[in-house]
Amino acid sequence: MKLTKLVAVLGLTAMTAVILNGFLTGSFSQDGAELLANPWGIVSLVDLYVGFIIFSLWIAFREKSPITAGLWIILMMVLGFFAASLYLIIVIRQSRGDWLTFFLGARKEKLLADAG
Repeated sequence: MKLTKLVAVLGLTAMTAVILNGFLTGSFSQDGAELLANPWGIVSLVDLYVGFIIFSLWIAFREKSPITAGLWIILMMVLGFFAASLYLIIVIRQSRGDWLTFFLGARKEKLLADAG
């Protein structure tokens, strides 16, 4: 679990740096237009949002509250893997080293009871 936390912290740090760089030195509308004009830019965006959706499905599965899940999914769609990295850091702390809690979240007890 230490490696997972390290990867999440590195991801959060990297995403913070590149988002700040983008806002400080880039033009969202101009750079976005160039990205959308390039076929591989479109491929990259589709790939990225498919990843966001898959990660969001896991969030929706493991969260007890639909409101909490919805807020995290909105953050995921807006902030991307910055939000995912932050979510992982929080989930790692909450799971206290228990991988089943990490992956299953609020559904752990029910799933284990149903399996037994």
